[in-house]
Amino acid sequence: MATAVKMDEETKSQLEALQAEIKLKTGEKVTQQEILAKLVESAVESRSEFIDSFRSGTTALTDEEIEQFNEGQISSSVETDEEDIDEILYG
Repeated sequence: MATAVKMDEETKSQLEALQAEIKLKTGEKVTQQEILAKLVESAVESRSEFIDSFRSGTTALTDEEIEQFNEGQISSSVETDEEDIDEILYG
């Protein structure tokens, strides 16, 4: 049994464009219902990633991103303690 899904005009337009592109590139005519079913299936398969896409703010870095960040760090061979930092910041 089909159920109606409400969406704004922009989303509807994107769905129609996706439907047309699928027809153009595969030669297969698919319904918007089939497209939505595939999208939901895909979201369920990568559930954590999909859920995280709704989080506000920043997300945790991946191990690869952390490694890339650390590769850019250099050591100046100068020891700095809290007093030095306070002196630099506050005089």
